[in-house]
Amino acid sequence: MQYNFAPFKKKVADTTEWLSNELSGIHTGRATPAILDHVSIESYGSRMAVPHVAGITIEDARTLRVSPWDKAQVKDIEKAVYDANLGLSVSVDSDGLRIIFPELTTERRTQFVKIVRAKLEDSRIALRTEREKISSDITEQEREGNMSEDEKFRAKDELQKLVDEGNAKLEAVADKKETEIMG
Repeated sequence: MQYNFAPFKKKVADTTEWLSNELSGIHTGRATPAILDHVSIESYGSRMAVPHVAGITIEDARTLRVSPWDKAQVKDIEKAVYDANLGLSVSVDSDGLRIIFPELTTERRTQFVKIVRAKLEDSRIALRTEREKISSDITEQEREGNMSEDEKFRAKDELQKLVDEGNAKLEAVADKKETEIMG
């Protein structure tokens, strides 16, 4: 009997996507609209992310232009960006907001790298937890007689290969972000 690793492969893909999304929120001194994806304001009775209430464009390497569709929301967006504590400067003008990404100091870069490493470790823990569940399931299947001992060892070897591949993908995502941060 061949063990079905599809759920584990999906978990690896989901974990990799989660890590990518988490790391996109860490700014590197370069303007990126993704940093505002998690900033939300109260708009017409519900919480909405800034990209849903305004157009966001990149003016230059360190500046974003936020143009709210409803000019009355400029102050709300400004407050939300400050409250999000992203370390960004905001200036309001007649067209909307200009969000300036400050130059990163060496100390701040080191802090960001620590955050990246912590999120990478969270991802690895999620994979280890899933590996333990599947490993227990494989052992249980062998105990119940649904697979032979040889099949159990082959399945566990295959599981370890998948874990190693998953960890390599996670490491690649984290290394890319770390390189981006350290400039």
